[in-house]
Amino acid sequence: MAAAAIRPMRLAALTRSRCSIFQTAYNPTSARTGAKYLRARLRGPSMVKYYTPEANIAQIIRQWPELEMRNFAEEERLQDIEDKKKRGKGAPKKAKEKGDSRRASRRR
Repeated sequence: MAAAAIRPMRLAALTRSRCSIFQTAYNPTSARTGAKYLRARLRGPSMVKYYTPEANIAQIIRQWPELEMRNFAEEERLQDIEDKKKRGKGAPKKAKEKGDSRRASRRR
């Protein structure tokens, strides 16, 4: 007994019905969909749990002012900004209105 050849149209119908029953994506052309990565468990929450939260000095200083702690990195940054402004190398002043900006004054 020779097995009867199954027509491709019947196989496609079987695949389509199987996808609807098991709630999988019907992809007859085998196009790349990224479904494998979308189904995968998210990695973010476990990574967040693994790494301990970083100590934020500014937050600690604000939370406990009675400790009289100083943030030396922030003080140094502010001093550097002040020195740059004295030399004329600081950031430009922000425009208060749209017409005050340099871009508005440079219209072609």
